[in-house]
Amino acid sequence: MLRSTPSTIESRPQTGVDAVPARVSGALIALLAVCCALSVANVYYAQPLLDMLADDFGIARATIGGVIGATQLGCAAALLLVVPLGDLFDRRRLIAVQLVLLTAALLLVAAAHSRTQLLLGMAALGVLGTAMTQGLLACAASMAAPHEQGRVVGGAQGGVVMGLLLGRVLSGTIAELFSWRAVYLLSAGASVAMLLALWPALAGRRRPLVRLSYLQLLRSLFTLVLHERVLQVRGMLALLLFAAFGIFWSALVLPLSAPPHALSHTAIGAFGLVGAAGALAAARAGRLADRGLGQTTTGFALALLLLAWWPLSHGMQAWWALIVGIVLLDMGGQAVHVVNQNMALAIDPAASSRLVAGYMLFYAAGSGAGALAATTVYALAGWSGVCLLGATVSLAALLLWAATLRWIPTVVMPRAHHRRCANA
Repeated sequence: MLRSTPSTIESRPQTGVDAVPARVSGALIALLAVCCALSVANVYYAQPLLDMLADDFGIARATIGGVIGATQLGCAAALLLVVPLGDLFDRRRLIAVQLVLLTAALLLVAAAHSRTQLLLGMAALGVLGTAMTQGLLACAASMAAPHEQGRVVGGAQGGVVMGLLLGRVLSGTIAELFSWRAVYLLSAGASVAMLLALWPALAGRRRPLVRLSYLQLLRSLFTLVLHERVLQVRGMLALLLFAAFGIFWSALVLPLSAPPHALSHTAIGAFGLVGAAGALAAARAGRLADRGLGQTTTGFALALLLLAWWPLSHGMQAWWALIVGIVLLDMGGQAVHVVNQNMALAIDPAASSRLVAGYMLFYAAGSGAGALAATTVYALAGWSGVCLLGATVSLAALLLWAATLRWIPTVVMPRAHHRRCANA
């Protein structure tokens, strides 16, 4: 049975923690954004380094993708098993432990001399990089008052966007200047710096914790996904949104690396930097959501997402069209993503980590499905077929948003923690 979110705030049990959080400063938001960027980048550093890794470890080009596969398996494990822990333990201490383990994993990869060590290290980076990123986003949401949650989450999400874009570029540049091992050594140093910066910054920002066993916590994650209508609708929008992203970014390399373009992978990766506009859209969308304009922002952003496929369909004939299309795609997509997170996290502040994990499961499913569909469709119908598929998925997202408007309140108000989840 689906359950919609009440429009009034229910009373919460007294826990000795202030009911109204202190205002989150711009400096703290900037710190969270930088830490999100550095954390998520660990998941993507290896992508431009695959040829170097294949040579160093004697791995065939046909199977070197297993390195990325190990990282993605780690990401999935983090969403299901690690990210929800933020609702069970003190988040400041949990982040500190994760940063220590992340540093160790980075050093393991940097010092790896066997395939087994490399794969174990990459899987650990997937777990800990994802856990840190999503944990910081949940932390940002929980420390913000309801009226500024969009501003805080949007700022942190802007850091995630920049980490996704710059991680690949920086790792390729550092590897060319020094070695691929230097990428992970420098990131280990950055992780230590994050620990030293976050430990004092998060002091005094305690919040109520749930009293569940670990198995109850995991069951309650699926209870939220199965019963919370806002999470379901916003999750399905995320699935379609990131399927569209996966369709575009997975297929882009195919026509650009082939004649007549025959661009290098470095040049192709530079197109990703155009998506930096998405970071600006993320921050702006968060502020609009705080003003009660989340649904309006979603509709406008989904329209941009759909519109983007027209210039993208002409992108192989004109670079300006490709650039305009990427800007529209990233701005629309990141705006929807931030509003999605803002509305999902508002369901229950005491379950912010599980809500982030549940929402990101939709994200992961959409990204994977989009990437798989893109290569298949490109083989059958070329770039025009890819753009038609992307536009169809984007239109489906817009129609889903319009069809569910009457089900979802304009502003999702926080509720008391679900007894059903606590007893799951």
